[in-house]
Amino acid sequence: MPEVLVQYEAEIWGAIGETFFMVGISIVAAIFVGLPIGTFLYLCGKGKLLENRFVYHVLSLVVNVIRSFPFLLLVVFLIPFTRLVIGTAIGTVAATVPLSIIAIAHYARLVEQSLLDVPKGVIEAAISMGASVKRVIFSFLFVEARSGLVLALTTSIVSFISYSTIMGVVGGGGIGDFAIRYGYQQFKTDLMLYMIFIMIIFVQLIQMFGTAVAGWLDKR
Repeated sequence: MPEVLVQYEAEIWGAIGETFFMVGISIVAAIFVGLPIGTFLYLCGKGKLLENRFVYHVLSLVVNVIRSFPFLLLVVFLIPFTRLVIGTAIGTVAATVPLSIIAIAHYARLVEQSLLDVPKGVIEAAISMGASVKRVIFSFLFVEARSGLVLALTTSIVSFISYSTIMGVVGGGGIGDFAIRYGYQQFKTDLMLYMIFIMIIFVQLIQMFGTAVAGWLDKR
């Protein structure tokens, strides 16, 4: 192991733990909030089961505004809200608030797109059999779109890791913040490159795992 990694071993593991914590919370938010929102967006779309153009356009606008917000500015903009929710705007826990919000919006849009790929005939067949909206969602929509949903989540997780590197501005820590503070700002280019390499490895492993799971779930 390179000497510089041995020297900062404890700090590196701490930074990795902070990144996992922030990304983990954002994944939970994406699944438990982003998935339902994306599903509702789909259902309220034109010609869908719960068609409501007003609700669709309002919800779609909110999602688009959050997604189009430059993330660094979103973090700063949400400081008062973060302080209200967490009690502080500084630290790893506080950093999960803006990260979770962008995660929800990001995954919600990808969920809607994945559900739109479900063949219309599948939904029509479910309705003709008298299936309720709940049954259509869980027994048909999610089943048919499961591979796409996993790929969408994989793509989102990679984005969350990228977003987490910015959280140093509010003391969130993480690998990216460590690379900047200990590597770039202290002119230790080798340390910064090692951190970049670690992040690349994480992203590659996540992408490979997500692609494998999606392929296993794809029964078409």
